[in-house]
Amino acid sequence: MDMQVSFFHKFANWGLPLAALADLKKDPQMISGKMTLALTVYSCLFMRFAIKVQPRNLFLFSCHFTNTCAQITQGFRFCNFYYIMSEEDKKKYLAKLNEQKLASKP
Repeated sequence: MDMQVSFFHKFANWGLPLAALADLKKDPQMISGKMTLALTVYSCLFMRFAIKVQPRNLFLFSCHFTNTCAQITQGFRFCNFYYIMSEEDKKKYLAKLNEQKLASKP
């Protein structure tokens, strides 16, 4: 029983990066800058931990490396939408996003 719990525990860690990767297609208005920063720092710290612990836990490292990459991408999307895009570009982007949502509904 203990081996089975250990097996599923390792894969449960992948929930966070998989959710982050799924969020890459969502509207940038939904991104929380504070949470993105917190998750980036969290994953960076756990990447360091995974390398420093003996024996090295490369499975944990790969999980948090993937999450860090996804969160950094989300951070760039957040900064682009709120600080770089002009108001006119935001309106065009949101109009295009609404058209895609309407087209995907049956």
